[in-house]
Formats: sequence, structure tokens, C-alpha cells
Amino acid sequence: MANILSAKKRIGLTQRQTARNRAVRSTYRTAIKRFEQALAANDIEKAQELLQVAISRIDRAASKGVIHRNEAARRKSRLTKRLNRAS
Repeated sequence: MANILSAKKRIGLTQRQTARNRAVRSTYRTAIKRFEQALAANDIEKAQELLQVAISRIDRAASKGVIHRNEAARRKSRLTKRLNRAS
């Protein structure tokens, strides 16, 4: 355990950031999974709606610094490509 006050503050800060990052990451992964389930069920209209939700969640994660902006662009591109192939 840290003895220095600034180190103790950093521990608390890191815990709060980790919790926020985990929550943001969880929301965009869940959105992607829902999109993939709709795609697997050949429900193209629902998949298009869920793609927009997933893209929004991915952008939000990138804006908060949870994932890199290039990773966000790559994920969005791959999801869009999968939808276009299916339809």
C-alpha cells in the first residue's frame, strides 16, 4: 500500500478510470454482439439499426480514449463491410 499522499490519490483515480473504461468497453462490445446476432438471424433491417448503435458506442469509446481512433475506424469499417456483404 502506498504511503505518500499523492500516490494514494493516484490509486483512487486509477480505480475510478478503470471502472469507467470497463463500463464504456462493455457497452460497445455488447452493441457489437447484438449487431452480430441480428446479422446471424438474417434480420437485415434490425442489423442496420443496431449497426448505427454500435458505431455510436464505438465512437464514444474512442472519444473517451478507451480505444484508439484507428481501432474505432477499423471496427466500424469491418462491421459495415459485414452488413454490406449480408444484404
